[in-house]
Amino acid sequence: MIKIITDSTCNLSQEVLEQYDIRVAPISIQFKEETFEEGIDIDHDLFYRKIEEMGIIPTSAQPTPAWFAKFYREFTDQGHSILVITITSHHSGTYDSAILAKSMVPEADIEVFDSLGISMSTGWIVLEAARAIEAGQNRGQILSRLTEIRERMNFFFTPATLKYLQMSGRVGTLKGVIGSLLSVKPIISTKEGVLGVAESIRTRTKAVDRIIELTEEAVGTSDPINLAVVHARVPEEGRELLERVKNHFNCKETMIAELVCSLAVHGGPGVLALISYKV
Repeated sequence: MIKIITDSTCNLSQEVLEQYDIRVAPISIQFKEETFEEGIDIDHDLFYRKIEEMGIIPTSAQPTPAWFAKFYREFTDQGHSILVITITSHHSGTYDSAILAKSMVPEADIEVFDSLGISMSTGWIVLEAARAIEAGQNRGQILSRLTEIRERMNFFFTPATLKYLQMSGRVGTLKGVIGSLLSVKPIISTKEGVLGVAESIRTRTKAVDRIIELTEEAVGTSDPINLAVVHARVPEEGRELLERVKNHFNCKETMIAELVCSLAVHGGPGVLALISYKV
């Protein structure tokens, strides 16, 4: 049987991960000398509380190859082959860690797939893979399906402020952002796994309207889609956005999730994102 390993940026719920027996390599989050493993010894409440108490933005680091090797050995000893699905390799070394770990368990049968996405862009691909395995598809069929989904995945988000992107050093890597204009609400999207600014909007309300419009331009309103709303510490805004898009698009399946801490490091509280693809 094929078993899945992913990383903690995928934003899938614990229930889904357990349902499909998916292993998760944790992103490390470091507050000065303190290091936490996402999903193991830090949750959202502790993460935001430490930011407030310490007045700093933590740093994050990809899972070590040892984490992947641990799961490779576990599944290999059980007689399984392995499919690893990671966050985009353009903004994280997680893919490289997963590749490097293959040499540590040479007897394992492993395929590493770069989602070229973040958050639920990766999560949807992981979920599609799990369901394909459950349906009895072989590796070739699964990889073909995942490649198709990856090519038509759409990701648009807007932060409440540029402060966190600036403090984490990401402003300089996002083409089109003027770091001094902290009042600007950029619309950030991904293209071939790279984050970039699609537009800059002056108000929060218009920015949220615009990510809906951009999603419509990408998927239309008649074709069936899967769609996720991801928010960072703004659950009411997230639920309101979900209700709007459920009434606007032909949604086959929807999800809502709070942005994982390892990504909130860069976006900060207030992020709202729409992730969608044609089914």
